[in-house]
Amino acid sequence: MAKGMILNIVATECSAENEDRFNKWYNEVHVPMLFKYKGMKVVGRYKLMGESEGQAKYLAIYGFETKEALEALPRSPEFAAAIEEMQGSWKDGEINIKWMANYEPIQTWER
Repeated sequence: MAKGMILNIVATECSAENEDRFNKWYNEVHVPMLFKYKGMKVVGRYKLMGESEGQAKYLAIYGFETKEALEALPRSPEFAAAIEEMQGSWKDGEINIKWMANYEPIQTWER
């Protein structure tokens, strides 16, 4: 992630039978729709290494340059379109957002 970014982190699970469909959809549909929002500067997706009881298998980390850009996202037409599309593509129980949180930078170290 870029230095000093405001982060929105989303932890997600899906069933094993939906995993390929979920990853294709997230990479090719969901992220591109959200990334149309100009306040979002970077997106990274991560998969849990190995098995770890109680941990979400997938993380998406969305980076914003300012707190205001992050706070404006839920009111944007890009967000509304992405959520509407998600609700149409995934029925109850097919994917599970385990948790989400916003973080602001304290300090960044680089080598």
